[in-house]
Amino acid sequence: MKIAVTGTRGIPDILGGVETHCEELFPLIAAKGYDVTLVRRSAYARDSRNEYKGVKLIDLYAPKSKSFEAFTHTFAAVLKARRLNVDILHVHAIGPALVIPIARMLGLKVVFTHHGQDYNREKWGRTAKTALKLGERMGCMFANEVIVISEAIKDCVKSKYGRTDVRLIRNGVPAPVFVPETRWIESLGVRHGEYIFAMGRFVPEKNFHLLIETFASLNQSACKLVLAGDADMENTYSSNLKECAHKNGVILTGFIKGEKLHALLTHARAFVLPSTHEGLPISLLEAMSYSLPVIASNISANLETELSPDSYFRVGDRQHLSEKIETIISTPFHRVKYSMEDYRWDKIAEQTIEVYKEMFS
Repeated sequence: MKIAVTGTRGIPDILGGVETHCEELFPLIAAKGYDVTLVRRSAYARDSRNEYKGVKLIDLYAPKSKSFEAFTHTFAAVLKARRLNVDILHVHAIGPALVIPIARMLGLKVVFTHHGQDYNREKWGRTAKTALKLGERMGCMFANEVIVISEAIKDCVKSKYGRTDVRLIRNGVPAPVFVPETRWIESLGVRHGEYIFAMGRFVPEKNFHLLIETFASLNQSACKLVLAGDADMENTYSSNLKECAHKNGVILTGFIKGEKLHALLTHARAFVLPSTHEGLPISLLEAMSYSLPVIASNISANLETELSPDSYFRVGDRQHLSEKIETIISTPFHRVKYSMEDYRWDKIAEQTIEVYKEMFS
């Protein structure tokens, strides 16, 4: 079976939740004997490789613009998939889903994975939000199969579009890779158990500005704040966030993966996710896999991970977040055990393959 994948900026080592999802999932599907081709946006490709862990890679140009790149690139990817004569086109996210009716008219069978209601993100203006809502509608109405990553998205698709045959296949997380060595984190100026960790894209809905301001207001010296991540494209918000971080002594690592990220997850005292909007956050699942105490906003996506009630704070409530951080800092260093069975990538790969098979049964 030949499968083409689009809707992602690309793999490997490209910032973003959809990108991480695809980087973990499709090599596992390729390892099962499926012919998988992933179409990357050339502006984000960090190398000229044409294969990654059994997944074929094709780079296509798209203008690096938050308003147009997803649509133009996915349209080009649809045409490429048609020329490749693939059996299935797998489209990720609601922006790229705008082109799904075109793919169907060209005779392609389409699987659409809905990763979240991106029109709720603060960075989008009215026109972009309208386009994203239309993309959601096109994906949910015209895709042969719809996959959702959370119960909240499943309920949304059912109530808005009357589609009851959606498949719930959650985001996943790989097994943790603990790094006993501390030299790298010490080079940042932190030590084992003496920092709070957060990571993600520097966009308003991640609410890192709230976290930085809240942490700075605590006026304590027992713990530092380490923030990993960056913006896709530098903008006023990300520039101001970095300036605020530097002024308040926050340690910025930039976008990291691999051993450096594993080291920070290994030695952190706790993990904080203050977002106002998420699909099903892989960063939170990663922190859970490392048995970190977690502080998360009480948005529906975070609540689905079923943390203990005292792990949540009221979204946007600085005082409540401050109280949660103070409790973590004043409590002796400890680890928390979570059930991660639903978030295994091998299980998710099998569930996705089952969707593919049923399209031809």
